[in-house]
Amino acid sequence: MQDDTLIGAGFSEPVFQSQAAFRALLAALSEPGLVQDVETGFAAPAGLEPAIATALLTLADYETPIWLPADLRAGPAGAWLRFHCGATLVENPAEAAFAVLNGTDTAPALSAFSPGTDQFPDRSTSVIVQCTSLAGGDAVTLTGPGIADSREIAPNGLRPGFWAEVAANAARYPLGIDLILSHGEAIIGLPRSTQIREVR
Repeated sequence: MQDDTLIGAGFSEPVFQSQAAFRALLAALSEPGLVQDVETGFAAPAGLEPAIATALLTLADYETPIWLPADLRAGPAGAWLRFHCGATLVENPAEAAFAVLNGTDTAPALSAFSPGTDQFPDRSTSVIVQCTSLAGGDAVTLTGPGIADSREIAPNGLRPGFWAEVAANAARYPLGIDLILSHGEAIIGLPRSTQIREVR
């Protein structure tokens, strides 16, 4: 029986593992729609996909407010992030620099997270969405920077209306959130500059 009060390990080789994870995250956001693998090298806490745990361990520190669903915030995932990153876990989505959203959760809306400001559009929330799979769902077509013509993806385990929210977010460019879809050790980047069209 697993003891959820125990906090699992993080990186065993922080420099090399964080560099590899950062390269994968950068590739995902510079080539929207292409699946990138994120090597973890440790057991993620309950409730977090391995790629998400690695991304947050790479990007977050004590100055980085993170939003998690209430059950994750109060459980092993929240304790793990506080211990390894020193991060503050916030209850208000608009205060977060990074957020983790379960794809099937009906709230919060993507518009609840910070889109940045006209002066500082980079101060928006980066939202990581946990999917049940990165294939097998309703297909959407992507266009925009980093995509030569168009690209199609079909992640599974997303709430009804999710793609309409993503399209509305893209319409706010240069404001808006950047999205990363995740399952297991794989991610797909959807920066705010990516245009979304649902395939009928």
